[in-house]
Amino acid sequence: MSAEPLEIHLEEQDLGRGLREDVRVGLSATPKWLPPKWFYDARGSELFEEITRLPEYYPTRAERAVLAAHADDIAELTGAKTLIELGSGSSEKTRLLLDAFTRHGDLGTFVPLDVSVSALRGSTAQIAAAYPGLRVRGIVGDFTRHLDRLPTGGRRLVLFLGGTIGNLLPLDRAEFLTATRAALEPGDWLLVGTDLVKDPAVIVPAYDDAAGVTAEFNRNVLRVINRELGADFDPEAFRHVAVWDPEHEWIEMRLRAERPVRVRVLDLDVEFAAGEDLRTEVSAKFRPEGIARELAAAGFVRQAFWTDPDGLFGVSLARAD
Repeated sequence: MSAEPLEIHLEEQDLGRGLREDVRVGLSATPKWLPPKWFYDARGSELFEEITRLPEYYPTRAERAVLAAHADDIAELTGAKTLIELGSGSSEKTRLLLDAFTRHGDLGTFVPLDVSVSALRGSTAQIAAAYPGLRVRGIVGDFTRHLDRLPTGGRRLVLFLGGTIGNLLPLDRAEFLTATRAALEPGDWLLVGTDLVKDPAVIVPAYDDAAGVTAEFNRNVLRVINRELGADFDPEAFRHVAVWDPEHEWIEMRLRAERPVRVRVLDLDVEFAAGEDLRTEVSAKFRPEGIARELAAAGFVRQAFWTDPDGLFGVSLARAD
């Protein structure tokens, strides 16, 4: 079965408007910040794929180990007819679940949702070819805005993998989980991957690798702004920094000005003092009991929680109450 035409709820002009708004608000704030979604142009996506293969970057391998060990459990427990993946990207790890559901013979539809038309077009075509009995329906949208566009009917399992939930600040995370629950019916399911709290000596190198790939990925957001908004950032004037915040139990990626920097972007003149930081990402780490509380507050009941053998990464399976 070939993939269906993409269902588009996010146009290029929407992305451009969002970038302008985020840049205007974030670069006018004190301290300055930008959201991490603007890393991911074609080059940024390539760099992130490279990051996932680095020896220091454990989350992808650890989550894959959990899914490999428990995909059949997930298929049996949920009995889902429709699999929905938020922020799907290449859907590479998702194939472990698709294989398990294929073995159990229950799944009819796979719905990946992503902001990238090109990424979705490629991944939906590949999955449709690999799983010829599966209906593949890609949705171009933002998981923080378009949950109401998810398909209805049948028992659904929503996937939110990769620890991406940790990129949301606590209030945004609560709003996202509540909106996800509102989009589901009682008895539907959510599978969410969360990086776990551990020794910062393990966490920090995952965001500051020896080869400098993460540093290049971090500076890519400046190149995106230069290209899309005609800004004049000098990316090499900023040093990549990864900082563990023990109070919030999250890591922050920052770009630190190596010297005084003045940037013209939109109608703003933005000045950075030497040593001033621009925060580009928060990546929260979780404790098992903490994510269970957050799921419960949004109207989910966690039915299972698994980790990899080293206890680095957790996957929660929760039912909409």
